[in-house]
Amino acid sequence: MKVKKAIILAGGKASRLYPVTSVISKHLLPIYNRPMIYYPISTLMLGGIRKFLIITNPSHLNLYKGLLGNGTKFGISIEYLIQKKPKGLPEAFLLGKKFIGNDPICLNLGDHIFFGEDVTTLLKKNLNNFKKTTLFAYKTKNTKNFGVISFDKKNNPISIKEKPLKSKSKFIITGLYIYDNNVVDFSKALNFSNRNELEISDLNNIYLRNNSLNVEIVNNKNNYWIDAGTSKDILKASKLISFFENRYNNYIGCLEIIAFQKGFIGMRQFKKFIDVYKGSDYGESLNLFFNKS
Repeated sequence: MKVKKAIILAGGKASRLYPVTSVISKHLLPIYNRPMIYYPISTLMLGGIRKFLIITNPSHLNLYKGLLGNGTKFGISIEYLIQKKPKGLPEAFLLGKKFIGNDPICLNLGDHIFFGEDVTTLLKKNLNNFKKTTLFAYKTKNTKNFGVISFDKKNNPISIKEKPLKSKSKFIITGLYIYDNNVVDFSKALNFSNRNELEISDLNNIYLRNNSLNVEIVNNKNNYWIDAGTSKDILKASKLISFFENRYNNYIGCLEIIAFQKGFIGMRQFKKFIDVYKGSDYGESLNLFFNKS
């Protein structure tokens, strides 16, 4: 089975980035010279996804429509839904029930940067030959703000805990998930936590208990994951993307370039983008890619 649809969750208050995010969506803040939301969309485009649903706040909806439109300029399809008040990540499946239909669904959070050869390879493998719900684990020093997954000696998952104060495992669940169609019913059955949210770890533990969970461990070498939830992390991500682009001519997170490379758009449309962004740093990135390709 092939996974053809994805939800990008771009809601929330992002209070850790106040006062900036009191007037703009966190997911529209720049990471280097492109909007943050370009990165999660580009990750999935590289995997072959072309049908997207973006869930965001009522006050930010028109900003996303102004930036991305219905996606046709990138050779993809984008729909939108409003999340009036954030009630946890699994709410995305309840809100997006109609979009999901009877199909499996990919979820990618709008505020993390996740790229590398293994990321793309593992994502393609699981999207093109989907067998069961798949999570992507990554080793990091700071685990306290994330869902932490533990493995046995054979790398089989044995437990998932949400933001534990202490943990022996250094592996966290990234914001990239692929679920089977049971995810809607499982999300309906969840209880609200003491944070008054539906917890993604509770959802993932249902699959773990049912022995229907696949976990891909993404190697730290040549693969990169950053949670862009603070100003320091945004700066860190911007420096990293700048380094890759200027040192290796690796244009990470450029929707226009990916769309052109994958044949979603043609040469004529790509040249239009260069003209539209002429005079900007981002336009120069597109122009340099064009001249070197």
